[in-house]
Amino acid sequence: MSFETAGRASARPESFSIKGALLPLTLLEVKTDDLAKIEQELTAKVSGAASFFEGSSIVIDLDAASLSSDAVKELVALISSLGMRFVGLKGGEAVKTLAKSLDFAYFSSSKVKPTVETEPSQTAKPPAPEVSDKPSELAAPKTRTVTTPVRSGQQVYSDGDLLVLAPVSAGAELLAVGNIYIYGPMRGRALAGVKGDETARIFCMSQEAELVSIAGHFMIDENLKQSHWKVATHIHFDGDALKVEPIAGSFF
Repeated sequence: MSFETAGRASARPESFSIKGALLPLTLLEVKTDDLAKIEQELTAKVSGAASFFEGSSIVIDLDAASLSSDAVKELVALISSLGMRFVGLKGGEAVKTLAKSLDFAYFSSSKVKPTVETEPSQTAKPPAPEVSDKPSELAAPKTRTVTTPVRSGQQVYSDGDLLVLAPVSAGAELLAVGNIYIYGPMRGRALAGVKGDETARIFCMSQEAELVSIAGHFMIDENLKQSHWKVATHIHFDGDALKVEPIAGSFF
């Protein structure tokens, strides 16, 4: 290859770009080798919130299980039959070898960053992005402030609190280690306490959400529409379930 040809090959392409991305994934953590039990319970869970899981991108976490390649294939087929889309496997070196043998995508235990887990109920545990780089103990996480509308398909994450001074559209997603404050209509998904803080809270001027979550305990729109819809609300976890309460005296 000539120097001139090599130069053209390494130049920035005009027809595409390649970028890293944090995309919403649903993590299915398998905790048993009993495939029949998994099928029974997963089918029941998904049927209770079919619209929520329809089309979800699923990563199967095998860190706590030892499924054979045939069992994994059956589980992938089950996921597809329930209306979800299989993406890949997550786990250690043994899972990496298994994924390679099956020609599946592989995610190491420290790199996959899911948004929602697969346990649909008013207190189920969804998703929580796993972050491999822990924040310094000497520096408290700062509040992230967003001043422009959050559009459908956008995802905004904060290592501390998240303050949104604009509307959040359906199909958008907010994630925060701490609290979430939305000074406008909330029509997308809001996940607070994503690292497990059950004391985190969500405040919004107009509650019209598709999903809200506190430390993995979540409610979807079917329930939210019966919980102070389109009014200023305060959402918190009381130890048993999520509570959606109106803000007395209009906090906003």
